[in-house]
Amino acid sequence: MKEKIFPADTAALDDVLGFAEEELEQTGCSAKMLMQLTVALEEIFVNVANYAYPEGSGNVRISIDFENENSLVLFRISDKGIPFDPLAKPDPDITLSAEERQIGGLGIFICKVTMDEVNYERKDDENILTMKKILK
Repeated sequence: MKEKIFPADTAALDDVLGFAEEELEQTGCSAKMLMQLTVALEEIFVNVANYAYPEGSGNVRISIDFENENSLVLFRISDKGIPFDPLAKPDPDITLSAEERQIGGLGIFICKVTMDEVNYERKDDENILTMKKILK
């Protein structure tokens, strides 16, 4: 498992994505798969950076693990920000036009659609979101 701590700031997004891409490229996953995985990670990281620490600054811990001889990737994103379960909100109605849709929820919806499994838990004063994707 590889793990890094980043400031919960959108200015760190390039470093977050660079970390993920470096690890994912070692698996030989396709460019399409790499893009799906980094988009999902970007959506979660940006949400944490924008909303987890309304009273100040904090960190985001990102772990990347591979299982079954690199055929499955597991992202674990954790922060000590305000408690928030992004999976509790109903999925947006994507049949509505952008103007008719309520703001918010599209990023986590993208994660739920592109990943094979997305889970949230609050443990030891941390928000922990895990995402799994079968690569092969």
